[in-house]
Amino acid sequence: MAAKRSSLKKNSPDQTFDKVGENLYRHRTSKTYYALLKRGGKQFRRSLKTTDRALAARRLADLRRLVGNLSVSDDSHTDFAEIAKNWLQTVRHTLKPASILRRETCIKNLRPFFKGQTIRNVKPSHCDTWLQGRGRDIAPSTFAHELGTMKLIFNFAVERGLLLDSPAKHIKRKPFERTEIHVPSRDQFQKLIAAMRDAAATQGKGRDAANFVELLAYSGCRQAEANSLRWLHVNFESETITVNGTKTDSSKRTIPMTSALRNLLDRMKDNGQPQPTDLIAAIKDAKTCLHSTCRKLGFPIFTHHDFRHFFATTCIESGVDIPTVSRWLGHKDGGALAMRVYGHLCQDHSFAQIKRVTFDGQKPTSVLPLSPAIAKG
Repeated sequence: MAAKRSSLKKNSPDQTFDKVGENLYRHRTSKTYYALLKRGGKQFRRSLKTTDRALAARRLADLRRLVGNLSVSDDSHTDFAEIAKNWLQTVRHTLKPASILRRETCIKNLRPFFKGQTIRNVKPSHCDTWLQGRGRDIAPSTFAHELGTMKLIFNFAVERGLLLDSPAKHIKRKPFERTEIHVPSRDQFQKLIAAMRDAAATQGKGRDAANFVELLAYSGCRQAEANSLRWLHVNFESETITVNGTKTDSSKRTIPMTSALRNLLDRMKDNGQPQPTDLIAAIKDAKTCLHSTCRKLGFPIFTHHDFRHFFATTCIESGVDIPTVSRWLGHKDGGALAMRVYGHLCQDHSFAQIKRVTFDGQKPTSVLPLSPAIAKG
């Protein structure tokens, strides 16, 4: 039986579509098949992205199932802001406070671009308005957070039958540019700490600021990790310190103390006679004193995180292998991230190490033999 042919006049004024089956149309020029479906008073027209009739029929059946799952209840008329709020409530228990705050900030920044739109009427063009109006001017990390939040909200709506598919699925992330790392040299570090301690006599805060910077530099902690350290986390007998990772649950670790860290903690403990539950650091950050001292000495303006880099590069340049440094930093990737971040900073160390490699049959005296277990592996 010949397929019924008719023009889709309502949707194509130029009459370029022919109806070839129920809910199925074909473009006269490209021969591509299209679907036209209705549910709850809303019309869905989609390209089936094929010129093969059998494949078009299968894709039409899949699309019918998706459209059939769409909700026609009052929820389908809920606006973006309400759906975003509902989504956040369902995932709040899985997020840390800082992550919740970040998601709330993202939603606040996204809301103006979907104002007045019910979730069922949000189109890719609304997402493009965000992309062109805000997305082009924000940093790649902020862009990634807002885009990720937007996609999670729309996926939530799709799962609940409020949308056929995500209107933001076509938007890609901005490429991240590697931020230049400013790592103080050991000489700069010593001068910086000395100058900060000199400021203690006149300002009264230099000692705490210097202690905080040294704590970061000798432990490799992130600022938030250093803020959460308490004296009960320090084991002077085993010379270890337990760091409660704040970035991920897996970043909690117990690391050996460097001699510099042990000496610092001994001094801090003797000066204050703290209780086990007391915080080690007397201040939350050393930004004001640190930046003013950097300017006074003519140094780059170092950040708290730069001293985590200082710890890592000092360890690597002292001969510690990158996988071990990576574990001390709380990475769980075996050193891949540390290699990307710090590998290019250790050229001098690399050239010094190559001189230890010999092929004449004689082992360098400074090289320890591998354990049997490592040798087998």
